[in-house]
Amino acid sequence: MKRVIGAATALALMLPGAAIAQDTIKVGILVATEGAFAAGGADGIRNVELALKQVGNMAGGKKIETVIANTDTTPATATRMARKLIEQDKVDIIIGPLSGSEGIAMRDYSKTIPDKTVINGISGALETTWVDPSPNFFRFNLDGSQWGTGLGKYVVEKKGWKRVAAVSADYSFGYTNFLGFAVDFCKAGGELVERLWVPLGSGDYAGVIAKLPDNVDAIYLGVGGTDAINFLNQYQQAGGKAKLIGGSIMADSTVLNSKGKAKDALIGTPTSGWVANDNPAPEWKAYVKAYEDAFPADKRLPSPSLFGVGYHVNTLAMIAALNEVKGDLSDGQKKFHAALSKLKVKTPLGEVSLNENRQATGSVFVTEVSANADGTLSNKMVARTDNVNQTLGMTADAFRKMGLPSRTTPDCKALGGK
Repeated sequence: MKRVIGAATALALMLPGAAIAQDTIKVGILVATEGAFAAGGADGIRNVELALKQVGNMAGGKKIETVIANTDTTPATATRMARKLIEQDKVDIIIGPLSGSEGIAMRDYSKTIPDKTVINGISGALETTWVDPSPNFFRFNLDGSQWGTGLGKYVVEKKGWKRVAAVSADYSFGYTNFLGFAVDFCKAGGELVERLWVPLGSGDYAGVIAKLPDNVDAIYLGVGGTDAINFLNQYQQAGGKAKLIGGSIMADSTVLNSKGKAKDALIGTPTSGWVANDNPAPEWKAYVKAYEDAFPADKRLPSPSLFGVGYHVNTLAMIAALNEVKGDLSDGQKKFHAALSKLKVKTPLGEVSLNENRQATGSVFVTEVSANADGTLSNKMVARTDNVNQTLGMTADAFRKMGLPSRTTPDCKALGGK
């Protein structure tokens, strides 16, 4: 799907020998529109469109042309579609991908195209920017471990939930997001009784539900999208009544606004991430209103999703850096890369800047799922942590010593838990 912005560009395309590259910057939007996160991918597209619409589809004095490349959350498809964007569609910049393991694959692919730029969409695996980072891959959203900050301490100290079993998605983001929660939880003295892992896109959770222990205070659920909805349906059908703790995508607006009653089981569930529906900041309120005004109610979510916010913020960063270099992508985009690296971009979530790995530092909200007067659900902010960095406040050596996120990392006892 291609969108050519502006009549002047369309006319230029019909003129023999016209130098389109001088007037137009071509941007590929790499986004999952199939699989568990299809609703989040659709919101990602909306949010790219919104960011560009707000600047008249111009950046750095150049018209912006976008090409959407659809993926299914798998690394192989993400790489194949990225290659199509570069080799066939001749894009200058890629914004994306959405899912964690896609991000790791795109980090590696970006190293093969050093004269182009990849700006993340919303993928949140730690390794993407922490392990052998790519000089032309930039992530202006927090990663999944950062999103977990504050949640573990909150459930121990405010809820009194000290014995927790976990069910998480068995892939890079699932490990990363759980690590962020577990570091916080274990440091607060919590006990991880059981860790269970389910494949991304799984449809049958009967086996894992049967393995859940009864003698726990709560169950951490680290799944999202249609996986979250399917799990909640089956958990309720099995008679499950445990208190729930949500990973960052468990109670995202794509889940809270899904059809059916299963999501009502999430009322009162604490979760954490970089989005709170009732964030009182003026820049957040202005963004939500712009989102509501830009799309009919039946063509959008009641509030922007975590996925959509990520694509929006990363698009804002691209626009700001292009403005700074006046659209100059010459010499292997070196000026553009330098501008992105040093950028302090104003976003609906406040100012965002990057560390030496080209990874964002920012705020994380602990929220609880609440029922609104009209019967809809939203996340209400109950705590906030600012300036959350990639090492979760640890020294780089201490964070590295802990090990990369996995089925068994972190070691809860080593962090002071049980």
